[in-house]
Amino acid sequence: MKINIYNTMLNEETRHNELRVEKSIICEDSNKLKSPSGIQKLMIEQFQLHKKAEEYVYLVTMDIKCNPLGIFELSHGTVNSSIIMPREIFIRALLSGAVGIIIIHNHPSSDITPSKQDLLVTEKIAQAGKMIGVELLDHIIIGGNEYCSLKELGVL
Repeated sequence: MKINIYNTMLNEETRHNELRVEKSIICEDSNKLKSPSGIQKLMIEQFQLHKKAEEYVYLVTMDIKCNPLGIFELSHGTVNSSIIMPREIFIRALLSGAVGIIIIHNHPSSDITPSKQDLLVTEKIAQAGKMIGVELLDHIIIGGNEYCSLKELGVL
């Protein structure tokens, strides 16, 4: 399965957001992206997320059957923080036609324990998604070769 890695760009004439394919990757097993461990493996293989020295936040948009529509880099922060806002998340989700989203970010410290801020942001995104019909399916934290799924923890 081919998965597009997208970026958003402003249309020069209308100044509206548009999706632009940055690159495409091949995922041999599309079922891989239907589990937190599979998503963790993809993010490690394709983005080296477990080796990043700063926090990176990614968005995977999903269709009604939980097949990936695209992957977006949402934010690149510092060693212990990265800023994301629901507006930027849901612009990308809606432009790609998503009905579900997964947020993934890394903890360079390798401690996969969700911070208070991680939990607050997850709740804020989940609430915003409910209002517009785009479900937050999971928020996955990657640290080293481990991960923490907030869905598996019962937060979502």
